[in-house]
Amino acid sequence: MRDILTVTLNPAFDLSTSVSEVHPGVKLRCTHPETDPGGGGINVARAITQLGGEARCFVALGGDTGHALLHLLEKAGLTPVVHEAPGETRQSLAVTDLSTGEQLRFMLPGPEWEAEDIAAARAAIRKTAPDDGILVLSGSGPTGAAPDLYARICEDFTDSHVDIILDTSGPTLAHLAAGQAKPPLVLRMDQHEAEGLARRPLASRADSAAFAANLVRRGAAQMVIVARGADGSVLADAERKLHVAAAPVTIGSLVGAGDSFVGGFTLALAQGKPVEVALQHGSAAASAAVMTPGTQLCRKEDADRLFHESPVMALD
Repeated sequence: MRDILTVTLNPAFDLSTSVSEVHPGVKLRCTHPETDPGGGGINVARAITQLGGEARCFVALGGDTGHALLHLLEKAGLTPVVHEAPGETRQSLAVTDLSTGEQLRFMLPGPEWEAEDIAAARAAIRKTAPDDGILVLSGSGPTGAAPDLYARICEDFTDSHVDIILDTSGPTLAHLAAGQAKPPLVLRMDQHEAEGLARRPLASRADSAAFAANLVRRGAAQMVIVARGADGSVLADAERKLHVAAAPVTIGSLVGAGDSFVGGFTLALAQGKPVEVALQHGSAAASAAVMTPGTQLCRKEDADRLFHESPVMALD
């Protein structure tokens, strides 16, 4: 199995709770909060661990919140590679309204990074990344970083055998989608993000797959995955377009579904499984994640059961 390193430069100390009903202007009595280590790369590493695999997580931590987050990482059975952040680690809060089942998500900002902080992190990632392994860059970049940060990290591995899997959003995603000198192995996004880049609706699987194939031709990545929610995900590379179904499940929380997909997909690739099978594992892990409350991500027994309910088919 290939080694996996996930990278989280803007982690969060996640709290999740619920209230009977949300009303403005009154005190809302919450249930006892659950705490989890958060941030895209951390969640991917958590998902891989919960699916029975192993992954190290490179994480930038700072202040008292960073110390508390480190304790959660170790409690979750992860192997953190700690890089010192230039300020206090951020927090996030997810609150479920039990009367409607809807969830409100509040994301606080992280510390401001200077150019020297970013350069130091890039050097540390190069030093830590496994030879001939898989590097997962997931989640938002730190405050103060330019939109080309993840593209520059990809360039840092031009002469290596490291495969890079990217899942990000906003200006960073837009920069990657324009095409890169060193395209990552995989670029993943959700339907909303894809439609924002395309500047048009992507109503059908074929629409999403055609857009993904166009991104591949631009040099955005060797493979592009677009998640279509309950309609599953599509993948395009230079030669084919694939669709993987999402297993029908009862929704407990949408938090972490995308990170669980990346975790299941990455773990399968690291185990030497073909892309079609990796897609099934990713989709099953995402479906398993939405079954769990709060920020618990996927359970292995659920993902294993849902694997056969996540068939892959070729698209014309």
